[in-house]
Amino acid sequence: MVAERLSPITMLVPRPATSVPDLNTATDDEIMCAVQSGEVAALASLFERYHVQLLSFFVRSGSSRAVAEDLVQDVFVRILKYRATYRAGSRFVTWMYYIARNARLDLLHKRRGEVEWDDSYTPSFEPDDAAQQAQEHRLLARAMDRLPADKRELLVLCRYQELKYEEVGAILGCESGTVKVRVHRALRELRAHFEELSRGDA
Repeated sequence: MVAERLSPITMLVPRPATSVPDLNTATDDEIMCAVQSGEVAALASLFERYHVQLLSFFVRSGSSRAVAEDLVQDVFVRILKYRATYRAGSRFVTWMYYIARNARLDLLHKRRGEVEWDDSYTPSFEPDDAAQQAQEHRLLARAMDRLPADKRELLVLCRYQELKYEEVGAILGCESGTVKVRVHRALRELRAHFEELSRGDA
């Protein structure tokens, strides 16, 4: 299925005879270096590893599932297009999220006011009662929706995608200490919104 999605790109880019790593055991960096060398089909392996994670990132950041799926495809097209900018030995995931963030921002600029919100957040706690869990699930989604876009994106990267502060800093272009402070502030604001909604104040 993945190969079919990428096949038009693969057909357009020449593939010189190069050494291809075992895609089942190769690191992200090794696979990306193979892509840089012209083994474009190897990109399918990275797609398999990260398309679900990227989809989650876009949905939790405020995109509908349909838009998120399009953005995932856009990210891998951009990875192919800008493969020469990847630095061998660096962490692929950080570079991928930098591209993903830019893809999302580009779409927001084009479709300002049109981006939908998908109620798909998962609370960090698990109430015993199923009805209560569903209610808190909805409240958390609404609380996240009230956050400014930059704070919501920050929490998605740190709390849901589980990136380190240093990695998020590289994506956002700031120091890890700054990221830590911003995360603390965002969580405090999220908690305030959640408690307000839980009391029925809004």
